Amino acid sequence: MADFVLTCCSTVDVSEEFLRAHAIPSIDFNYMLDDVWYKDDFGKSNTPRSMFAKMLAGAQATTSQVNVGDYIDFWRPLLADGNDVLHVTLSSGISGTYQSACNAASILAQEFPHQKLYIVDSLCASAGYGLLVSKLAQMRDSGMSIDQTRDWAEAHKTEVQSWFFSTDLRFFIKGGRISKTAGTVGSMLHICPLMHVAPDGSLAVKEKIRTKKRASKRVVSLMEETCHNGFDYTDEVFISHSDCLEDAQEVAKLIAQAFPKAQPAQIFNIGATIGVHTGPGTVATFWWGTPRKD
Repeated sequence: MADFVLTCCSTVDVSEEFLRAHAIPSIDFNYMLDDVWYKDDFGKSNTPRSMFAKMLAGAQATTSQVNVGDYIDFWRPLLADGNDVLHVTLSSGISGTYQSACNAASILAQEFPHQKLYIVDSLCASAGYGLLVSKLAQMRDSGMSIDQTRDWAEAHKTEVQSWFFSTDLRFFIKGGRISKTAGTVGSMLHICPLMHVAPDGSLAVKEKIRTKKRASKRVVSLMEETCHNGFDYTDEVFISHSDCLEDAQEVAKLIAQAFPKAQPAQIFNIGATIGVHTGPGTVATFWWGTPRKD
């Protein structure tokens, strides 16, 4: 039986059913559409399609991380029941939530001096963050202690390879990820920027590829170059998408053909917090491989 509780935030971008099946409590981020605040709650407040339709119609969108008080309220009942807690956060490279979590943990340490509350900065985003949490749940279930699991996470978290492309650059331009000039030219030429999560957890454009078909194939070749055991890869593959399921399914199909020993790719929706910044049309693919490089 597990000797600790593994928790995460809704920005893990897997499904609520996935977290429930793996006994992983989560806490919701928040986002705003045209001055109305919603929970990033796995699409219950707004389906991804509904949210993106509002954004495309001109709704102003912004996000808000989990604050210190919310973290305290989330963890206090778990600690009060005698549990140790290992929490994994969204990357500090794109959010301040890791620092908020650490501040909350410091406060609760005074209230629960005999309980462990560890915070791990995933240095990952979306379902890459989910891929890390999934692995830690497997370790918890195998009987590893909270200290062993935390130490493994810190040692191996940059082995999550995170690659994504988008067929709609409007919100990357709006968020400053891509310049207006480059985005306009890219849209005209059907260029799909191929981006990844850098070792420090920030986002970076790595290649500019013409057409999503070529971008999909390039993701598969990058997996070949970086994944554990090459074509003999046997671990999990997670894919998340922002209202472009067919594109995600195409990437999953290519991966299944190239890596027959890999576990079938699991496809999830990109949640509201990440989706506000990507907009629709983004496909992100995650696997275990060599530590990420700039």
